[in-house]
Amino acid sequence: MKLATLVYLKRAGQTLMIHRVKKAQDIHEGKWNGLGGKLEPGESPEACAIREVREESGLEICSLRYGGLLVFAGFKGEDWYVWVYTSDDFSGEIGESNEGNLKWVADGDLRSLPLWPSDLLFLDWLDAGKIFSARFAYNERDEMLGHEVVFHGL
Repeated sequence: MKLATLVYLKRAGQTLMIHRVKKAQDIHEGKWNGLGGKLEPGESPEACAIREVREESGLEICSLRYGGLLVFAGFKGEDWYVWVYTSDDFSGEIGESNEGNLKWVADGDLRSLPLWPSDLLFLDWLDAGKIFSARFAYNERDEMLGHEVVFHGL
């Protein structure tokens, strides 16, 4: 089982994305993703999100907005549990990432990038301000077979 975070930084109609083209044997190779990564032992999802954004971009998150929990059952042979956040409250200057190329992408262009099929769904949920728990199933050819979602009210 893998525990991870995913963060979408937002500013003025743009989202910071990373084009995963630098890391050898990257399961996301060629895809565009938000920032994030695996939790370290004893680390909270929020602390992981802040640390991963700092490590991948050089930016310092001041506050996070919780979006939901994504479950990727049996993805690449493992179950992944991914906490998703957005933030428009951060500081610093973007640096270089050893995992890919960072780029501010206009929100209107985001869905035309090579994304995972599940991203097309949960990005809409994040944009709508929904809080959710979702499970996605993929096959060995990285095709999404289906999903289940529950939306949570506050």
